[in-house]
Amino acid sequence: MSLSELSQKSGLSISYINEIEKAKKYPKSDKIIALAAAMDVDYDTLVSLKLSKRLEPISDLLSSNVLTELPLELFGIDPANLLEILSDAPTKISAFVGTLIEIARNYNMSIEKFYFSALRTYQEMHDNYFEDIELEAEQFLLEQNVKPEQLLDETYLADILISRFNYKIESINEKANPEFSSVRSLTVTNPAGNRLLLNTQLSSVQRAFIYGREIGYLYLNLKNRLHTTALVEAESFEQLLNNFKASYFSSAIIIKRNLLVTAIGDFFAQTTWQPEKLISLIHHFNTTPESFCYRLSNILPRYFGINQIFFSRFNNFVGQNIFDMTKEMHISKKHYPHTVKDEHYCRRWVALTILNDLGEIITAKGQPGILCKAQKSTYIDTKDEYLVVSFAQPMSPTPNLNVSVSMGIYLDNQTREKLAFLNDPNLNAREVNQTCERCSLFECRERIAAPVILQKKHKNEELRKALKRMIN
Repeated sequence: MSLSELSQKSGLSISYINEIEKAKKYPKSDKIIALAAAMDVDYDTLVSLKLSKRLEPISDLLSSNVLTELPLELFGIDPANLLEILSDAPTKISAFVGTLIEIARNYNMSIEKFYFSALRTYQEMHDNYFEDIELEAEQFLLEQNVKPEQLLDETYLADILISRFNYKIESINEKANPEFSSVRSLTVTNPAGNRLLLNTQLSSVQRAFIYGREIGYLYLNLKNRLHTTALVEAESFEQLLNNFKASYFSSAIIIKRNLLVTAIGDFFAQTTWQPEKLISLIHHFNTTPESFCYRLSNILPRYFGINQIFFSRFNNFVGQNIFDMTKEMHISKKHYPHTVKDEHYCRRWVALTILNDLGEIITAKGQPGILCKAQKSTYIDTKDEYLVVSFAQPMSPTPNLNVSVSMGIYLDNQTREKLAFLNDPNLNAREVNQTCERCSLFECRERIAAPVILQKKHKNEELRKALKRMIN
């Protein structure tokens, strides 16, 4: 039956029926009665409180808030087309959805982690570069009459929040609210004026970034927001997306792209590896190693044509041989390292060895600043080679917690020509692998787990060969 025929028999407009099909309208009982009469079926045929067991995964998906929370258009997906796909082959799609749900359960993936994964995919799709936010940041600086070479610090940004946006900036009272002791900042919105509460352990550059992010929320008119960056607060994908936009804006006004591009161009032209110059740039731009590396991930693909890169962050408590990957991003393809579950990351990675170096300094009662090391890492199995630059420092305000952030650049022939210091003999080079469980380097002194996954793979390969011989 065509839409026109159904419209004539039911008395409902063609456009209304079309919107029902595209899941933009859900008909009320009287409309369902009219549709049922027009199609000569019972009312109950068109409605169901429960789908068959084979279609339960689709039912779970549609009844969850995932499809409504994720702005699918950001990924080039029309929600109506998605529902058409679900209806065209429901059993096959149900099996696929069920598989994804099972994977999520096995990896203990919460809805918040799902949102973070979606956000990371969105960033990777755009090479983590967003021209519209860059232009908004530059327009803001123009309105503030900021000179081209002028760099913004916490005093300047705090004054804008107070004078232009009527903010009150206070310290978090940890005695009255001990549950906020590990929270960096808390924004309390109020029509009479917002309050921004800060952890007393934050450094000047951390405060500057938070001020810039608050300005980003206001200047970009982002209403649905996080009040802290605590994962438990995330209620929707839009909140995480808006927090990312505000954070990107903050980085763009603190680390101006034109100044960073010039500085990195000069650094790449050096014929020797000089880590102290990178540390000097971090101090010069009044930022943190993490914000600096993240800002690099914005400009390297766009301005240097270096688009096969990854960013990672590891946490480690002093004296413990446990390393948690707490953030990652991959541009152009999935690189190593990336998050794995129940395996031990290769202890030869510079991102981990630099944390051990920092821990030794702290154990010896030293006063560590920012450590910076680089390594040319060649993966044993694939022979893929990366330049990995890692920074490490204590993670305030948590005691004995250190963090390393790393920028990895895949070394193809084109990229090698752009990094003049790659042949410096002082630049460390090592063979590495993904995890101990997958590594064939049996004489490795850093190994802390048996290569059980590799051994299982070899055993299966021998079994397949034996089966092939038997069949032949």
